[in-house]
Amino acid sequence: MNHTDKIAYENLNKLNKEFELEFKEKFHSFLASGWYVLGNEVKTFEDNFASYCGAKYCVGVANGLDALQLGLVAFDFPPGSEILVPSNTYIASILAIINAGHIPVLVEPNSNTYNIDEKLIEEKITSKTKAIMVVHLYGQIAQMDAIEAIAENYNLEIIEDCAQAHGASFKGKKAGTFGNIGAFSFYPTKNLGALGDAGAIITSNEVLFEKLKALRNYGSEKKYYNKYTGLNSRLDEIQAAFLNVKLPHLDKITLHKRKIAEIYQNKLTDKVIKPVEITNGYHVYHIYNIRTNKRDELKEYLVENNIHTEIHYPVSPNHQEGYQNYFKGMKFPISEEIHKTTLSLPISYATTIEEAERVIEKINCFFNN
Repeated sequence: MNHTDKIAYENLNKLNKEFELEFKEKFHSFLASGWYVLGNEVKTFEDNFASYCGAKYCVGVANGLDALQLGLVAFDFPPGSEILVPSNTYIASILAIINAGHIPVLVEPNSNTYNIDEKLIEEKITSKTKAIMVVHLYGQIAQMDAIEAIAENYNLEIIEDCAQAHGASFKGKKAGTFGNIGAFSFYPTKNLGALGDAGAIITSNEVLFEKLKALRNYGSEKKYYNKYTGLNSRLDEIQAAFLNVKLPHLDKITLHKRKIAEIYQNKLTDKVIKPVEITNGYHVYHIYNIRTNKRDELKEYLVENNIHTEIHYPVSPNHQEGYQNYFKGMKFPISEEIHKTTLSLPISYATTIEEAERVIEKINCFFNN
């Protein structure tokens, strides 16, 4: 590799090159079928993804945000119920709660794992609390033993935001199967990414499954008869077709990302804070983030050396302009520190080991100088 070559944070064209022939075959088959909404490709993907996750059912929807929102709606909580959610999550988790007519209550994360701190959950529970939305951030499952015990003790539902955790597991149990609802995004950059927006909900509760199928389709169980106030949020048949190509390769994609993560863990300078894997957990490294007080200078230095990184995320939810009605004046110092210092390194299925070595070389050089 020439050291002037650009290392992209993500290169979707390169990532999907391996599957291009199968995509084209799937597209021609889809086109010839004449069935373009909720057809055989969606049903096949739903069955296979449920099986992969270890759930009984899967409902394909338009995107990850809708998966979370519809999951909340399916529980029929009283309007204005409080839903606990990590204070450092992506805004979609919070937006889903608001769109479903409820109140997001932020709980600080553990600064080692970046997942909700189970020790801080109970102090935020009130008589209005109905659920804990657990976000398996960056690809690592939260401490579900403790969270399940709290939920059972207070009679709360668990909703899992698995948008970054396809195939992640804790004690052998996969993401999305701890609560009654597991919500997934298949945005193109995810470990299992479509070629556009796509999402799904998994559950092993038959009543919720039947309700969710209706909710995604205008609230209709029977055509033109609307049992619920639903959405038009159906997984596209063509996106399901592409996901059917990629699902059998998901474990291989994950293993590659874990290999890149292992190289980073072993060779990056200890002058940066590296991710911590929990005991009994299987981290799928959708994102590999480091933390440093010199984040902005490091990011700029890497760009100068043709290495591109991302920040997940630059602004903590409580400081987002559009959410001040909910969080104005509230302080979340752990979350704010994470957002101020975090930097995501290239860890795509398209990232080569040689590229990872160059990223390490430049980061170590930055700190040694």
